[in-house]
Order: sequence, then C-alpha cells, then structure tokens
Amino acid sequence: MALSTRSTVLSLYIRVFRIARAWQAQTGAVSDSEAERRYIEQEARSLFRQNQQLTDPESIRRCIEECEARIEIGLHYRNPYPRAAYLPPLGLATQRGRRLRAQQRLRKQAKPVYLQSHDDT
Repeated sequence: MALSTRSTVLSLYIRVFRIARAWQAQTGAVSDSEAERRYIEQEARSLFRQNQQLTDPESIRRCIEECEARIEIGLHYRNPYPRAAYLPPLGLATQRGRRLRAQQRLRKQAKPVYLQSHDDT
C-alpha cells in the first residue's frame, strides 16, 4: 500500500471514530445515541479489518469511496445505518434459466457504492 493511500485510510478511520464519539441520534434519546455510537464503531472496526489485507489499488480505492459515501450519507440523513438498496425494474424473476442470470446481473449492477462491502444485499 502506498504511503498516501495508507494515510488516507488512517485518516478515514480516525474520522469515523471522531464522528462516532460526537454522534447524536435523531430522536435525542441517550440510549439511542449510545446504541448508534456502538454500531458505528463496530461497523468501522469490522469493515476496516475485513479490508485490511487488500493490496490491489483499484479495490482499495473502491473501499475508500465506499467509506466516504457512507460517512456523507450518515451525516446528511443523521442515520448511521446503510440505506436500503432497491431492486431495479424487472428485478424479480423465475428461479431458473437465463432470466435468473440476467436478473442477478441487474441486481449486481444496481448495487450502490455505499453497500459494496455487504454481500447480503
């Protein structure tokens, strides 16, 4: 990993934890704020550890873009959880054949940048 990439990743990691430290839930309830802070910290730790072994510059760049997008979306909507990903038109198909493969390809292409680390969406 190049020095500039390493410093970018470390600054994002620090930024996420600073955001978590000052996070206030939309409801204003202390318990909600604490739960959302724990979620932000846990999610950051797990995703950064999951991507720690990446060496390909392109995949590292995509992970950095995903992190920046999730930060901006979270700050804008005051919601730390990832936004829902909607199925594209004609996203549901029969469970066999060529149509299924085409629909799986459509779903993969429609996956937003802020959900690339999540395989279950």
